[in-house]
Amino acid sequence: MNILIKGGTVINPATNMEEEADVFISHGLVEEIGKNLSDEFAEEIIDAHGCFVCPGFVDLHVHLRDPGQTHKGDIATESKAASRGGYTTIFAMPNTTPVVDKEDMIEYVQMKGNDVGLVEVRQVGAITEGMEGEVVSDMEGMMDGGCIAFSEDGKSVMDSGVLREAMQIAKNHDVLIMSHCEDKNLVWGGVMNAGKKAEELGLPGITNAVENIIVARDLMLAEETGARVHLCHCSTKESVEMLAAAKKKGANVSGEVCPHHFTLSEKDIPGADDANFKMNPPLRTKKDVEALKGAISVGTIEAISTDHAPHSEEEKAQGFLEAPFGIVGMETAAALTYTNLVLGGYISPMGMISALSTNPARIAKIDRGDISVGKTANITIFDPSFEYEIHASDLAGPARNMPYEGMKVNGRVVGTILKGKITYRYVD
Repeated sequence: MNILIKGGTVINPATNMEEEADVFISHGLVEEIGKNLSDEFAEEIIDAHGCFVCPGFVDLHVHLRDPGQTHKGDIATESKAASRGGYTTIFAMPNTTPVVDKEDMIEYVQMKGNDVGLVEVRQVGAITEGMEGEVVSDMEGMMDGGCIAFSEDGKSVMDSGVLREAMQIAKNHDVLIMSHCEDKNLVWGGVMNAGKKAEELGLPGITNAVENIIVARDLMLAEETGARVHLCHCSTKESVEMLAAAKKKGANVSGEVCPHHFTLSEKDIPGADDANFKMNPPLRTKKDVEALKGAISVGTIEAISTDHAPHSEEEKAQGFLEAPFGIVGMETAAALTYTNLVLGGYISPMGMISALSTNPARIAKIDRGDISVGKTANITIFDPSFEYEIHASDLAGPARNMPYEGMKVNGRVVGTILKGKITYRYVD
């Protein structure tokens, strides 16, 4: 289909373009960008006046729950949520049932994502067999199946020798290691950030050291091996300080932050019964929140990912002590980023699109995050003037576990295009 997007502000960080222009799409590619383009051959015209027209968002960190946990969500339901959130490429974590640690599992998820056709699904492989932390998985085999990133998300590889071996393999094949930084020996049953709020609620806490110790180790191993290492869901002041220092020393490292970690702090948790505020790593202190915002502002943290983690209502109703960690976030990420970081003065609209699209694509080394002429037409249309309240009942997926109920935000994704096909259009 030939599509003409008219009158939007085209923001393309890959070429540093930010100007009002039309975009013409044909045969799944961006064919022309310019002012007052002819609509003679357009089969569909989209009026984007007042909107950002930008590369489709890339989420490096989601949980699709497929295979084996589909009572929470599956590739179809979460692809729908992704498209509504402006995402055109997502990276699925391997902590499913069974764990994705073999080539056929990589192929299963990516083929099913392709069949659904709402978003490009890239499956991340497990670093160790069964995510048991003892034996490095068949990484080369998974690469043959199309895997370009490996993680033990949900836990860390606690054996430093095993992780070092995996990083050497990753270095040799130029694939990405994505580190979930958590020293499980220090968790001690914690369910939220350790501090006054945890004491007030009578809940066991998780200290910053739980994250910081593994961050330090993984950054050192990255420097030693030369592997590309990406720190998932940074949440502490010390993490970003160590990341900045590692970059200064020349390590090939990057980091991401999730919207909940720069939007909320431990003080926003209403009580021990509301597990929609329970995530791992936990909501931290105001000092940590400000450090994360500052790190995004100066580019220490380049990517915004969601750690989208659907759970059933019954699971989350158990309260902080018993409920699983995790919240959904793909449908709210863009609005939270615009509201807190752009309107908050930390980044520009160009910086927002860089963090949601171009930088994640660069970190993963995929040809996305760029809507120059000739590139794949993965495009997001975002209306920054849209004001509304977030409500769980408006979400697309079956899971509604998120902590933003009633929060007022600015900005909404109003259109998503995948390879020249409209996959989502907002209708009031």
